[in-house]
Amino acid sequence: MSGARPPVVRRAPGKLFVAGEYAVVEPGGAAILVAVDRHITATVTEPAAGPGVLLSSDLAAAPVRWRWREGRLDPVGAADPARTRRELAHVVAAVETVARLLAEHGRPAPELDLAISSRLHQDGVKFGLGSSGAVTVATVAAVAAYAGLALSAEQRYRLALLASAGLDPKGSGGDLAASTWGGWIAYRSPDRAAVLDLARRRGVAGALAEPWPGFAVRRLPPVPGLALEVGWTGTPASTADLVSGLHRRGPRGTPAHRRYTAAAEDVVRAAAEAFEQGDRPGLLEQIRCARRELARLDDAVGLGVFTPALTALCEAAEAVGGAAKPSGAGGGDCGIALLDTAHGGTTDSGTADASPDIDQLRERWAAAGVRPLALRPALEGNEE
Repeated sequence: MSGARPPVVRRAPGKLFVAGEYAVVEPGGAAILVAVDRHITATVTEPAAGPGVLLSSDLAAAPVRWRWREGRLDPVGAADPARTRRELAHVVAAVETVARLLAEHGRPAPELDLAISSRLHQDGVKFGLGSSGAVTVATVAAVAAYAGLALSAEQRYRLALLASAGLDPKGSGGDLAASTWGGWIAYRSPDRAAVLDLARRRGVAGALAEPWPGFAVRRLPPVPGLALEVGWTGTPASTADLVSGLHRRGPRGTPAHRRYTAAAEDVVRAAAEAFEQGDRPGLLEQIRCARRELARLDDAVGLGVFTPALTALCEAAEAVGGAAKPSGAGGGDCGIALLDTAHGGTTDSGTADASPDIDQLRERWAAAGVRPLALRPALEGNEE
């Protein structure tokens, strides 16, 4: 008599935007991202009791059992079903998307217990490291593996994007790509409306197989002697709200928007070339360009990307010879700084060891109320 199936465990790293964050929301828009060494872990086990899916997460108040109804999951016995669905929206969407693929293969919806644990937040506060994307990628990978689906990295990314775009088609999917492939990546976002339409017309399996308009991704080599430092302002920001603000106040076709997207395209292309050539000074200059263009857009549209704390974070990096900018939507959360520390030692990952410049930067950040985060690039992506 065989025993219980072993648990299936999958991890996905968080992410930071290096350049192009407000351009990549356009179909075919380009950005550079880096995965970081804090992860979300999804663990799938056989159902301990009762049908459906039991979801437990340190991102939610308590475990909740969900029942399958016509391919959708509904919470059972939740005191506040609407809040429960909001708390676990990305997890639920990921499970449902895998179930759609299984149904197209004539297989039933999965019955399982799923536990989520996150290192992308602390005491309930998120650091802006892409927890929604990472939990979607980890959940897709774990549930698909539990169901016996052998998927490539790109297929896992595509399933995750279908799940995320169904909740918010404005999201670029860059976080999903960083969580899937890891390391430093150059990314172009697909046309999410076209992708969702493709899935409606051809099914999920068809959407996994056919070309996606605008989509491209490639790994970039780490640059030896380049230090990535990350500072957290202590003010969580909503990427969805800020990107929605761009759509409301900065409609496509305005001069400010056209200028930013064209400039961001040039910055991302030049920054990717600097990565591939190991050109540290060139890369730092492109980070400075990215900051200037983001500031111009912010001034023109009034998004509130550059808070006083993020401005102080950037100025502190410049004072020690580095280059810095907000990472992601801005308005709070994290900023990144890149420092050329080639005169010091470097690790195999291309991340510099401690140097006087890094020590000075962290001291300046602390004095400005910015919390340095102990993060390094995660060279591995979603584990399969």
